[in-house]
Amino acid sequence: MISKSLEEYLKTIYILKKQTGKPRVTDIALKMNCSKPGVNKALKQLKEEKLINYESYGDIELTDDGLKLSKKILEAYDIVNVFLTEILNVDGKIAEEDAKNMKMVMSDKTLNNLAKFTNKELGLYTLECGYDINNEKCVECKRRKGEN
Repeated sequence: MISKSLEEYLKTIYILKKQTGKPRVTDIALKMNCSKPGVNKALKQLKEEKLINYESYGDIELTDDGLKLSKKILEAYDIVNVFLTEILNVDGKIAEEDAKNMKMVMSDKTLNNLAKFTNKELGLYTLECGYDINNEKCVECKRRKGEN
């Protein structure tokens, strides 16, 4: 398990990859409001964890494990954030910060149940398809995207 800080770096890399195609140290530093040396330190740790491939001044690429974990991190954040904002009516800024913190301490079983509850309460999807936050197929489920 990686730290909350490294999770945020991994999530940011994934988002920047989707937005720009090639996340750079400068982009990560700007997005996360941190220093380039701090980003380089985090990249080194993510590389040691085999979550990214990276050489100094080279491209930053997510490994298969890094991609899978970054999707799980985003899914967990989204589940908690939607629950807080849409069901508990927590202010957006507060919910954003709380979601970052809460997802770190919740078990996968709790996240799965929270996802099912939230989707059911909001009348979105039943997730009776056997939803599991660890299953990449569930994270990208066509049923949840309204394609079924």
